[in-house]
Amino acid sequence: MIKTFTIENHQLKECEKEEAKIFVLTAPSEKEKKEILSLFNIDEHNLASCFDPEELSRVEFENEHIEMIFKRPKNYSSKDNFLFKVSSMGLFLFPKHLIIVLPEDLPIFSGKYFKHVIGIKEIFLKMIYNSISHFIGHLKVINMIADEIEQKLSHSMENKYLLNMFTLEKSLVYYTSALSSNQFAIEKLRAQAHKYGFKERSTEFMEDLIIENNQCRAQSDMFAQIFAGLMDARASIINNNLNVLMKNLTAIAVAVSIPTFLASLGGMSEVSIITGIDNPKVAHLIFFLVSATIGIISFILFKKIRQI
Repeated sequence: MIKTFTIENHQLKECEKEEAKIFVLTAPSEKEKKEILSLFNIDEHNLASCFDPEELSRVEFENEHIEMIFKRPKNYSSKDNFLFKVSSMGLFLFPKHLIIVLPEDLPIFSGKYFKHVIGIKEIFLKMIYNSISHFIGHLKVINMIADEIEQKLSHSMENKYLLNMFTLEKSLVYYTSALSSNQFAIEKLRAQAHKYGFKERSTEFMEDLIIENNQCRAQSDMFAQIFAGLMDARASIINNNLNVLMKNLTAIAVAVSIPTFLASLGGMSEVSIITGIDNPKVAHLIFFLVSATIGIISFILFKKIRQI
């Protein structure tokens, strides 16, 4: 799918291809790829790299334009089972046109950053900033999910929540790698910015991008280290919960065995003789009450002895 936009009164507006300054390719077909390749001098390999989630971030400077492959967080789906993935996107900046290539449909021009735009260079830089902002937002979500899982894990006796934590830790490794790759691309862009007509205001914005991306990477790395460092402690909590359950079951088994032993001495038919009560119903009721009392007392004593 190809969408075309122009800038009118500092606002982005959809338009016909003849008037377009911005082309957005979302999961394009082969026909649409060939159309863009015929209209613009884009490297075919770089265009294909936009759809490869394993591709590293990079920026290449051609005679008239800039070709940039950048990493951004993929939209999370419940089918991912707590795995936050990373995807690639392509930014191809020409003197009068900007081509944005995405592997999935995203609301890329939403938010306050695109309510007022001056030119395609500003949109180019804001797309990079938008990607970094999405990483920051996803890190907050990952931290919130981890807090909820930790609360459930403190009472859990199975590996379900522990595996979820492993998956979140794996996501953070992907994020840290992607942000590190983005850092090199932004720094390289900043070093060559003056050759491609970026003004001082834009170069200062690039420096802000470097700082934002570096802080985001540091946060992702810190979360990953915390998750890895506490993983053994979380596994110990599950083992301890299981041990507590086994001890409680043992206490119950001991408490139940004592009345059973008493009942087996003379048999249920001898309850009336043992209690000295002629009415069997009353005798059995009293016997059960006494047995239950003995069982409860045994359970409490067993728990007290275990705590000593």
